Amino acid sequence: MYTVYILLSNKDNKRYIGFTDNLQRRLTEHNSGKVKSTKNRIPLEVIYTEEFVLKSDAMKREKQIKSKKEKFVIT
Repeated sequence: MYTVYILLSNKDNKRYIGFTDNLQRRLTEHNSGKVKSTKNRIPLEVIYTEEFVLKSDAMKREKQIKSKKEKFVIT
């Protein structure tokens, strides 16, 4: 199972979009400063997730959200 996720930085209120096969591990990596693109934006919290069986579907969805992230509204 793969998860597409959106994180929100409590520091600068910016979002990060990614996908993983282990959300808890990945969130720990983000919040411990191991991810270069988010290390200066911790703490981060998960604000949205979508689950996929196939990695390719998760990758496609991540790319789709990133291409429209200015318009992506979480309700």
